[in-house]
Amino acid sequence: MTPTVVAAVENPSSPEGEIRLHRHEGGPERLDRALAQAFPDLSRSRLQALAREGRVQVDDAAVRDPGQKIRPGALLSLLVPPPAPAEPAGETIPLDVVYEDVDLIVIDKPAGLVVHPAAGHASGTLVNALIAHCGDSLSGVGGVQRPGIVHRLDKDTSGLLVVAKNDRAHQGLAAQFADHGRTGPLERAYLALVWGVPSRASGTVAAPIGRHATHREKMAVVPASRGREAITHWRMVERLPGQGEALASLLQCELETGRTHQIRVHMAHMQHPLLGDIVYGSGFRTRARRLTSAASEALEHLGRQALHAAVLGFEHPVSGEALRFESPLPQDMAALLAALRDEAR
Repeated sequence: MTPTVVAAVENPSSPEGEIRLHRHEGGPERLDRALAQAFPDLSRSRLQALAREGRVQVDDAAVRDPGQKIRPGALLSLLVPPPAPAEPAGETIPLDVVYEDVDLIVIDKPAGLVVHPAAGHASGTLVNALIAHCGDSLSGVGGVQRPGIVHRLDKDTSGLLVVAKNDRAHQGLAAQFADHGRTGPLERAYLALVWGVPSRASGTVAAPIGRHATHREKMAVVPASRGREAITHWRMVERLPGQGEALASLLQCELETGRTHQIRVHMAHMQHPLLGDIVYGSGFRTRARRLTSAASEALEHLGRQALHAAVLGFEHPVSGEALRFESPLPQDMAALLAALRDEAR
């Protein structure tokens, strides 16, 4: 049911949702563009969907075509329905909140926590935790009452992750992550413990990534015709030589693209896979047997790939403020690094 415009007042209430009114003062314009200018907190795709659902009126007449031209001075009426209940349920899961305001929340994610419900992980995820944590402050992203996930970390990768709490923040953050810091302010840096010591102090891996030809659950470096562009910049942070051999290194990796398992695949492609990565570093299990008992025990305790999202910087999508966060190595990676340093000595 579409609303009937009775007066040009802001945000009157309605049983079906919130009615928003706006007088279009520009020139002849597509309806969706005029709506996007009038209501910048909603994405253009969301406004187009509302129009097709019959929730937009122009001068008291419903208009379902987002591309229809409207005249100067037209009165736009938009009915924004309440967010639909979230499909995932809220769950009380402890969160390490680094920063939070009305628009976004930055989490230091522990290893083992899945970001979003999926096959095999219907509950116990970061999204379930955020729904419970944010409560009524959580706005409807895309019309669904749940956080706006704009980037992800693998289940067994720890570190910093930002989540949008409303459409406006989601749009701004998504644009920055789509740019990957090439021209914008986004900064992402990971710390990785890898097998061996690269021959150079820094470098770049530019190799397309796609599905593995035979093991479909894995990603791999593939020909450009079968993969997507993937670029990882790395630099040496610390060499960890063993007894007479190049044992391991601590690297900082920065992403210029955001492909699934990108750092793990690119480090393996360099012949320096991540410690503890049983998917992409299985060929280095014999090297793990040559560790001292303390280092071997620390690697066994890690039980995951040694990868941590240590730095996250971006422009606040609403205030424009420059935000930058750092996360120290979690206890399991710090213990492994300490054991490797002892072995190097």
